[in-house]
Amino acid sequence: MKTFLILGAGTGGTMMANKLAKRLNTGEWKIILVDRDVTHYYQPGFLFLPFGYYKPEDIFQSKSKFVPSGVELVISDIELIDPEANKVTLVKDKRVIYYDQLLIATGTDIHPEEIEGMMDAGWRKNIFDFYTFEGAMALNGFLKNFNGGRVVLNIAEMPIKCPVAPLEFMYLADYYFTQRGIRNKVELVYTTPLSGAFTKPTASKMLGDVMEKKHIHTEADFNIMEVDSGKNLLKSYDGREIEYDLLVTVPTNMGSDVIKRSGMGDVLNYVPTNKQTLRSEKYENVWVVGDASNIPASKAGSVVHYAAETLIENILSAIEGKPLTAAFDGHSTCHIVSGFQKSLLIDFSYNVEPLPGLYPFPVVGPFPLLKESWFNYLGKLSFKWIYWNIMLRGIPFPLPPNYSIAGKKRVELA
Repeated sequence: MKTFLILGAGTGGTMMANKLAKRLNTGEWKIILVDRDVTHYYQPGFLFLPFGYYKPEDIFQSKSKFVPSGVELVISDIELIDPEANKVTLVKDKRVIYYDQLLIATGTDIHPEEIEGMMDAGWRKNIFDFYTFEGAMALNGFLKNFNGGRVVLNIAEMPIKCPVAPLEFMYLADYYFTQRGIRNKVELVYTTPLSGAFTKPTASKMLGDVMEKKHIHTEADFNIMEVDSGKNLLKSYDGREIEYDLLVTVPTNMGSDVIKRSGMGDVLNYVPTNKQTLRSEKYENVWVVGDASNIPASKAGSVVHYAAETLIENILSAIEGKPLTAAFDGHSTCHIVSGFQKSLLIDFSYNVEPLPGLYPFPVVGPFPLLKESWFNYLGKLSFKWIYWNIMLRGIPFPLPPNYSIAGKKRVELA
């Protein structure tokens, strides 16, 4: 009996466990899924928790609920991956699992300790993250009693999980404070190491226009050096200082510590991965999905969903000794909620930036790209149901995973 070992039961690991359970010969293969936590969080929901737009219980369920029959779920931390010996050592009972094929889906985590002063006296008092359940809930408690002042959001560095989430946070903050009747008492400041609101020119301009319309100031090219929590100051390497009453941080994102301990990662603990085949650059029987990889695509759920279709075909080809012919094109689709029951939508790939147009079908859409609409907002809200009931269960979505230029139009920037 051969062993297919999956490390990480988040979005990518769970999705692939379901796909593999359907496609692998169970008489020849045993699938083992390892994760340190029993709870699966719908991470896009973290964005809504600070503002009270989701109840906490709406965004988590037991991981075991989504593990298919025949797959062994092991709850344990991982001590070490030894790809040369094809084995993984777990913390629990020091269990050693030998594998024939390995899928790494260990994700990414925030590391606020990487920024000097971030975790001093202000941490979880007037400095909060929203990329964790605990951080989002703590921020929720703070905002209930916040009646005015300067709210600064800072992105420490790229890449980050869901690169549009900080924009969404600012848009929702504008909406939230407007609902409470105190928007005129709140100054919103968005600080980013990028030269604009987003990474690509067309999207950056259009998303930046939304920021201006909502009177949110963007402080671009801001590379954070330290936080002085005693003086409520954010300092950049070029000497700029920004005062805050509330600091919302998107700290340095890094891959799992076990990747570092195992000597398999880059400087940020992401596994070097072929961006098209999704196989490890170094080991032929090691595959990588989702946030754990260093591919130049968004670390977002849609990317995992699209990439999984490529990954399953290449894994099966490799097992059968065939060439890897499936190629992932970096396709990503991101809903950007903008408040007031509206949302924007972007669709892009490795080689094509987000463009205006209609998605997923030309002429009929029905979702407009790079434009606020109520239809897009409905799409954003429906994603939670799709996530729990379709994506995690590895059910193919009735849309092609590959990027299509159909329905989109290029624009000239002034």
